[in-house]
Amino acid sequence: MTIDPSTLREIVTMVLAGGRGERLYPLTRDRSKPAVPFGGTYRIIDFTLSNCINSGLRRVYVLPQYKSQSLTRHLRDGWNILSSELGEHVSALPPQLRVGSHWYLGTADAIFQNIYTLAEDRPRYVLVLSGDHVYRMDYRPMIAAHLARGADVTLAVIPVPAREASRFGVVETADDGCIVRFREKPDDLDPDGPDVVANMGVYLFTTDVLVEALSRDARADDSRHDFGHDVLPGLVKAGRTVQAWTFRSDEPDRRPYWRDIGTLDAYYEANMDLIAVSPQFNLYDRTHPVRSARILAPPAKFVFSGGDEGDRIGEAHDSLVSPGAIVSGGRVTRSVIGPWCRVNSWAEVSDSILMDEVVVGRRAIVRRAIVDKGVVIPPGFRLGVDPEQDRRRFIVTEGGVTVVPRHEHL
Repeated sequence: MTIDPSTLREIVTMVLAGGRGERLYPLTRDRSKPAVPFGGTYRIIDFTLSNCINSGLRRVYVLPQYKSQSLTRHLRDGWNILSSELGEHVSALPPQLRVGSHWYLGTADAIFQNIYTLAEDRPRYVLVLSGDHVYRMDYRPMIAAHLARGADVTLAVIPVPAREASRFGVVETADDGCIVRFREKPDDLDPDGPDVVANMGVYLFTTDVLVEALSRDARADDSRHDFGHDVLPGLVKAGRTVQAWTFRSDEPDRRPYWRDIGTLDAYYEANMDLIAVSPQFNLYDRTHPVRSARILAPPAKFVFSGGDEGDRIGEAHDSLVSPGAIVSGGRVTRSVIGPWCRVNSWAEVSDSILMDEVVVGRRAIVRRAIVDKGVVIPPGFRLGVDPEQDRRRFIVTEGGVTVVPRHEHL
C-alpha cells in the first residue's frame, strides 16, 4: 500500500525524551538520556529523529523534562532544518503544567499534558516514539498497515530471545495479529524457549482513540500513566483493535537491529556494534542517513609514523575517529573516539568510548572504559586495567566496563 503524502501531513509525531536514565548514571548526571553522546558524533535521540525525517514525517514534537538544557540546545543547533512556513518543524515541547501542577508522571501523562497541542494541530493520527532507542526504521510501512487494517492502535514489535524477555514489555497476539495480552518485563519464561515478541515503544494511534484513552487514564487513581503498563492493556480490555506490526530487517536472514539503551552495558555494547567490519547497524548507509548537529572541526589527524621518531606511531584500527581528534603517536584499537580528543605518544586506548575533548596522556592505558567529556587522563595512568582498583573511584558495570564522569579530575 502506497501512502499519499497528504496522509503523512495528517500525522503528528511526539518523541518522549524526558527520561532520567538512572541506570545510565553518571552519563546522565548532567543531561537526559536522549542527549547522551553516541557513536562519536551523534546523540541518542538523533536516530529516532532521523527515522522521522527519512519517513517523510515533518511535524515532530520532542517532549523533554529532566535536565533538558543539553537536549534543547542540540535540537536548536542540529534539527532546525525544516520549513516553518510549510508547517514543518522539529521542536521542543517541555512541561507547561496546563492540566495540573505536576510534571510528566509517565509516558502517557506526557502526551496527555499536551492534548492542547493536539487540539491545535488537529492531526488524524499521532505517532508516539521513544527518544532513547538506536535503530533504523521507515515508519511508512507500519502506517500503511494501520490504515489498511483500520486499527485503533498499531505498535511495532520485534522478536527477541526469551532470555532477554525480562528487559522488555512482551506481547501475545492472536492469529490475525491483534494483541490479546501485555506482560511487562516477565521473569518467569524459560530462557532457552522460543523467541518472544517485544514491544518497541513505537505506537501509532488514531487521534480520537488516543485522546479518549489518555483522558480515562488521567482519571484513574491506580494508574502509572504508562503506555505499556496501563493505556494499551486498557484498550485491549475495552475491545479496541490493537494491532502488532513486526519490524523486520531489509536484509534476508538477518535480525533487525534495535537497541534499547537502558543500561551502561547496553550503551557500551551498542557503541561497540558500530566498529564491526560488517556492522549490524551501518552508519554509512546513504539511503537512510543519520543526521545530527554539525561539528565545526577539521578532519581527524594521525601523526608520527616511526622512523626518526623511534616506535612512536599514531594509528587507529577497527575504530571510529571523529573530526577534530588527533592520535599523536598513540595507538587506538576497537574504540569510538569523540570530537577533539587527543591520544598522546605511546598511549594505548582499546575497547573504549571517549567522548568529546578527552585527552589521554603519554604512556597511559585505557581499556574497556567509557570516558565522558573533558576528562584529562594523566601520563602513565591505567584505566580499566584493574577493575577492583577502579571500583574505589568509579562505577564499574556488571560487564566490567569502567565509567569516568564528565570533567572528572584524575
